[in-house]
Amino acid sequence: MASLKELRARIGSIKSTRKITSAMKMVAAAKLRRAQASAEAARPYAKAMRRMLGELAAATSGEEGAPRLLAGTGQDKVHLLVPLTSDRGLCGGFNSNVHRLTLQTIRRLQSEGKTVRLLPVGRRALNFFMREHADLIVDHVIGVSGKEIPFSIASDLGDKINTLIEGGDVDVCTLVFNRFHNAMTQVPLCQQLVPMVMEEGSGDATLSDDAASYEFEPDEATLLAMLLPRNLQVQIYAALLETAAGENGARMTAMDNATRNAGRSIDSLTQVYNRTRQTNITNELIEIISGAQAV
Repeated sequence: MASLKELRARIGSIKSTRKITSAMKMVAAAKLRRAQASAEAARPYAKAMRRMLGELAAATSGEEGAPRLLAGTGQDKVHLLVPLTSDRGLCGGFNSNVHRLTLQTIRRLQSEGKTVRLLPVGRRALNFFMREHADLIVDHVIGVSGKEIPFSIASDLGDKINTLIEGGDVDVCTLVFNRFHNAMTQVPLCQQLVPMVMEEGSGDATLSDDAASYEFEPDEATLLAMLLPRNLQVQIYAALLETAAGENGARMTAMDNATRNAGRSIDSLTQVYNRTRQTNITNELIEIISGAQAV
């Protein structure tokens, strides 16, 4: 059985830990409000961007020489996976969910005879895949966590992906990230960026009787060349915002659980401490009484 001194030291240590986890919970909650607002505000824009490009692509369907960001390279051999995680830990299973889904996707693609390349975003993703699949990493991005995520990060990442696509090094590009649902729930998913997946119904809009007829100025090909790289950056930026909101939500939940667990541990150890102290007092009284009787 531990001594009273050891129990006091352990209780003090857990109390200090509880103060830290409680402070981290409040900080994550404060950051979550802004991150959640940013992620929710970006969703309609990203969705509208995909839909608009889907209608524009439908108008140019069947034409030769479609941009690679729209139609891909025409092959399906080399897949680029871009897992998005945080730079820091202490957020429960937030990062491990992305790691797990990415590993499952790698195994599935490799079993189909495909070549896989990785472009991890976030220090946690880089460290994990450096241990698991260092030979598959073609590039990486870290330093994405912070109070605000600048669009320049998404712009630079989009340029890297565009370079790989245009150079013929990659045929398909897919994002793997956590979509923010609420503070307790983040859903890991894969979103294919290249070739671009049409929004549901966008390709059939021209077939309906009441569909609008569009005239493009300048021509459709010029618009696609201008908008496709921008759309790639917008989709990446929206995923980064989802990741930031999910990270803060997961960290707030994890720190809340840690604070509660610390409180339960303190209560349990306090009971053990009181019982041990009472036992020691009782033993000392017995020794005094026994000594007095012997005299």
